[in-house]
Amino acid sequence: MRKIHFVLCTLSICMLAGCVKMPEEQHTSYETLTLSRETVTAPLSWSAAIRGTGDVSIVSRCTGTLDEIRVKDGQHVKKGDVLFLIDSRSAQNVLEHARADLQTAIANRENAKLEAESNKELSQKGIISDYLLQKSLNDLQSAEAQVAQANAAVRDAELRLDYCTIKSPVEGLVGNIIPHIGDVITEGTMLTRIAGVNEMEASFSITESQIHAIVSELGSLDEILKIATPFTLRFKDGSEYKHKGRITSFSGMVDQQTGSITCYVTFPNPDGELFSGMQGSVVLPVEWEDVMLVPLTAVVRIQNKVLIYKVGADSLATGAIVEIEELGDGERAVILSGAEVGETIVAKGAANVHEKDKVIY
Repeated sequence: MRKIHFVLCTLSICMLAGCVKMPEEQHTSYETLTLSRETVTAPLSWSAAIRGTGDVSIVSRCTGTLDEIRVKDGQHVKKGDVLFLIDSRSAQNVLEHARADLQTAIANRENAKLEAESNKELSQKGIISDYLLQKSLNDLQSAEAQVAQANAAVRDAELRLDYCTIKSPVEGLVGNIIPHIGDVITEGTMLTRIAGVNEMEASFSITESQIHAIVSELGSLDEILKIATPFTLRFKDGSEYKHKGRITSFSGMVDQQTGSITCYVTFPNPDGELFSGMQGSVVLPVEWEDVMLVPLTAVVRIQNKVLIYKVGADSLATGAIVEIEELGDGERAVILSGAEVGETIVAKGAANVHEKDKVIY
């Protein structure tokens, strides 16, 4: 009986083994890449803010009531066009007083001149002392100085009167007009801004690694101004501005917070298509010689570090910190350091790889 029971149990186990599917080993395949060097032409792209090269703030330089506003928001103005008129009656009175003081000073100078000339003749005849002669000459000098001061006061008063008529210093577009007619304007009050439109300036930041690459390639940062290759302006919608730009200046000092310098590319704006405050990208086609290219799908970013996964002879993945420079196509990057030619890396799906994973390819 025991023998029959043993046989039945054994048969049951065998039947269960035949019905249950045992798990199989899972393998995940990754696309890999063997690093090599090549030469490629690709665009470098930087985010840029656009403003007019002639953008100026219009600020009051006198105090008074705002009498007239002769422009509107967004209006195109030429250099010298009148923008605002401030009550000028007080300034006009100051000018009239200054002119009157000037006439008095001139009259006093003429009287002093007559007295000095008369004393010269009397001194030559021995009628008056040298002391009186010298005193009259000193009085003449003092009178001439008073005339000079009165002339300066007149010029200053004329300038103050001129400040009551506020004109545009550049050609451009009027920004938001801040005050209203009847407001009391004090010296230093912001009135509006004029955006120069003949040329527009796109500012962007170059990183320290890019600065180092430029200096290594060109010899000095100043040489960046001699780059003959024109820059392209690309709008947010992906379209490109029809006029090309040139790099005109850079800040020359690395920002301690961002670790970059600011460069400026100037674009002509004959048709007024560009406006201050617009955002876009400046693009420069660059030939990268003898570089290691990797797809961005091979790059893993962890906080401020950039990693790739190298695949060894044992097919195990090992993370390596690298320094890269992204190309402007949004698909590739150049490895600057941290990898060598001939090494195999995970080219696609790197974000899913873990340290010491077995990579089947």
